[in-house]
Amino acid sequence: MDVIVTIFKLLGSLGMFLYGMRVMSEGVQKAAGEKLQRILGYMTSNRVVAVLTGFIITGIIQSSSATTVMVISFVNASLLTLTQAIGVIMGANIGTTVTTWIVSFFGFKFNITAIALPIIGIGFPLYFSKREKRKEFGEILVGFGLLFMGLAFLKSSVPAINEEGLAFLQKYTDLGFLSFVIFVFVGAILTAIVQSSSAATAITVTMAFMGWIDLETSAAIVLGENIGTTITAYLASIGTSVNARRAARAHFLFNTIGVILMAFVFKYFINAVIYIAPWDTDLQENLPLTLALFHTAFNLCNTLIFICFVRRFADLIIKIVPEKASDKPRTYKLQYFSTGLQDTALLNILNAKNEILKMVELAQDMFSKYLKVFFNPQQDMSQIVKEVKQMEELADLMQSEISKYLVECTKEELSEISRTNVNAMLRTVHEIESISDSCFKLILLTQRRYRKNLTLHKKSDVEIQDYAEIITDFIKFFKKNINKHLDSEGLEIAYNFENTINEYRNKLKKATQKRLQEGADVYSELLYLDILKNFEHIGDNSLNIAQALRQIR
Repeated sequence: MDVIVTIFKLLGSLGMFLYGMRVMSEGVQKAAGEKLQRILGYMTSNRVVAVLTGFIITGIIQSSSATTVMVISFVNASLLTLTQAIGVIMGANIGTTVTTWIVSFFGFKFNITAIALPIIGIGFPLYFSKREKRKEFGEILVGFGLLFMGLAFLKSSVPAINEEGLAFLQKYTDLGFLSFVIFVFVGAILTAIVQSSSAATAITVTMAFMGWIDLETSAAIVLGENIGTTITAYLASIGTSVNARRAARAHFLFNTIGVILMAFVFKYFINAVIYIAPWDTDLQENLPLTLALFHTAFNLCNTLIFICFVRRFADLIIKIVPEKASDKPRTYKLQYFSTGLQDTALLNILNAKNEILKMVELAQDMFSKYLKVFFNPQQDMSQIVKEVKQMEELADLMQSEISKYLVECTKEELSEISRTNVNAMLRTVHEIESISDSCFKLILLTQRRYRKNLTLHKKSDVEIQDYAEIITDFIKFFKKNINKHLDSEGLEIAYNFENTINEYRNKLKKATQKRLQEGADVYSELLYLDILKNFEHIGDNSLNIAQALRQIR
């Protein structure tokens, strides 16, 4: 009976630790949303910058799993190359050691309950504040407090050391290299079960602090946890593009090869860590810090070794995971990613923003192709017409997929600002799709013109050219500001575009009516009016997008 009670105490303690980590991670992501977006903008082909990016993001959101899943989603959306992804994953491995330091320093150097309860006491009232920033800060404090309360319960739930327990562990600690293999395997399984390397590390550090396991054993378990944490990314890559699957395999191989290399120098590396540690490593109370130092040193050394061979490593991954016929993209699909334990809604919103930019570029390209068809009546433009038809179908599909994706984001815990931004993004996607519809209708009108051999009035080319320039400038304007807050000055520019478009339309409509009164061809003039109507619709949709951007914060 005592064993069952102890097990449930351990599970409850672990549950509080994980829940606290999730709440804290959500709060940090909400508070640091714009900073995260800027950091993600630094993801370049520069491997050092990519590593730094991975480290900073993981250090902020306190979850290497969330960072890696985000990387896989970006690779899946062709926003990151495999080489860039590998660099970010390397940085995420270093970033996850920040959690180990926090747990080891605060969790075992202070009276945790004495710290955690006041932190929750301060954060709880703030959590109910109407001011968004205060609420987010309160959420961070509550999560932080719950995390350490869980750690405190975890420490107290570990049974007292007895001879029988030590004898049981001793059976596996004196087997030489086999002991290393066994405990690496234990660490991998433990992390795969709890789906959080941070939680698995907290358990390991606690057992080491209580004297259940020595430094070498706990270090071997930590190495195994580096392998176990790759399971989350592997699961997230199922059903994704070949490059996304390659990124997940790169994560697994990078961590596994690092552990294999460490096996050859394990005892020497442990001695080196003990030598450089600025504290007395013989003291039991300093064992958590020594373990944190080992964790950081291992990931740093592993990254320094691999960073010189990133491209060759990427080539190896490509050979291991070759592209199959089934990997050829047949349709547009935007997959929502989640780690389960850590919230990734904000990272998914960043992914959606990039997809919206792609959709804008698609609509812009459609309008350009229409103009090319219109101004080249003597050339065979059937292939371009076919391309525009396919682009219109893609725009419809993108609207459906991005909208469903954003709705999934709203099911997660979002700040009021993020929820408002998602609503603005949903409206933007709808308006962009309407622009693509108008572009396709313009292509159909041009086809009708050539099929029925209709001749427009002499000034039509010049008028359409001038009108199209205004529309093109308006599209460029909202493309430049897409996914960003549009200030009052920017909105004024949008209204000026709309007014210019309406004035130009009214002028051209009056000229059309005059030509009809003078006996011009009715079918030609009606077709011309339809062209003007669709141009006006694009202007209206563009203004609606500007109004939606005004709502973004």
